[in-house]
Amino acid sequence: MPVASISSPSLNVDELCHPRPSFAGPVSYGALELPSRYLLSPLAGYTNLAFRRIVRQIGGVGLATTDLISANALVHLSEKTLRMIETHDEDQPFAVQIFGHEASVMCEAAQFLQERGVDTIDINMGCPVERIAGGGSGAGMMCDLGSTLSLVQSVVESVSIPVSVKMRLGWDSTQLTAPKFAREFEQIGVVAIAIHGRTRAQGFSGVVDRSGIRAVVEAVERIPVVGNGDVRSVPDAARMIEETGCQAVSIGRGALANPWLFRQLVEWESTGQWSAPGSFNDRLELLLRQFGYMIEQWGELGGIVRFRKMAHWYLKSMRVRPKLRNMLQQSKTKEQFDAAIRDIERAGPRGFDKTGVLPDMHVPVPSGPIDRW
Repeated sequence: MPVASISSPSLNVDELCHPRPSFAGPVSYGALELPSRYLLSPLAGYTNLAFRRIVRQIGGVGLATTDLISANALVHLSEKTLRMIETHDEDQPFAVQIFGHEASVMCEAAQFLQERGVDTIDINMGCPVERIAGGGSGAGMMCDLGSTLSLVQSVVESVSIPVSVKMRLGWDSTQLTAPKFAREFEQIGVVAIAIHGRTRAQGFSGVVDRSGIRAVVEAVERIPVVGNGDVRSVPDAARMIEETGCQAVSIGRGALANPWLFRQLVEWESTGQWSAPGSFNDRLELLLRQFGYMIEQWGELGGIVRFRKMAHWYLKSMRVRPKLRNMLQQSKTKEQFDAAIRDIERAGPRGFDKTGVLPDMHVPVPSGPIDRW
């Protein structure tokens, strides 16, 4: 259902305008045409079903993808993993991102997902975490062209639904292999390439190399390339499209800070302008609705525990005082949660009113030595 109750507080019009580049036609993953070119990136612990439902209701999402899913856990019918791929009628089109390094297991997982009605499958070749990349999955797949091509081709040929790949520019600055992989993937039937503009060695440090993403765009002939990394606003997405030539943009932490971003992007693409993100009151309404979805899926205790990390960023963006944020984070029952919410609602945002525009808030990326992640 559309979020009709959410208002659009006014900003200076100059802050809500940006010249539009030339957009390519509609983005398709094989036969699957996406409703927009703005995609929700998979983020572990965040892009769960409850959050996907929220951003779908606000509008503008072209495709949403699950948290990173272990193919091995999937084929062994892990209860936790099966819960992670649950979806909803409004969660469409819907993608599941899988990781693994054994072709037979990846194919079995892909076939299982196809049987469950998943619209498209994404193969993760970008995760930099040592326990995944070090075992030959995730970004570790970028170190062996031959075996990786063989695995991906096996997955593509094992299912009839579209298969895409998410990867980085390469393992490090001496091995910028993404253009070569992209060219080869297109030849074996991969329908789209999402590219994060950093190497595995960078983790999330430095800035995204948009020239590296452009090299991937130029390496393929027909399939869409999805630009990813450091997109937190409409102007950021505009720069990504302008400087790389990518056909689509994937957004992760930017959407956590501003769930209205996808709708803003569609407005911008259509008119060159976009409405402001939600106020304190709007964000509180979204928080409560998402919390309700978590309780619906996981029960009271499970929903409260799983919602804490997302609630933290909601409350930061709402400019809630630390003491009140901590009260909600410490909640162990719905009654305690509701009591904290009542205090938060009474207090309102620190330094701002409840119905006005709030300052931008950015969700930080992981830091520290990447080999310890």
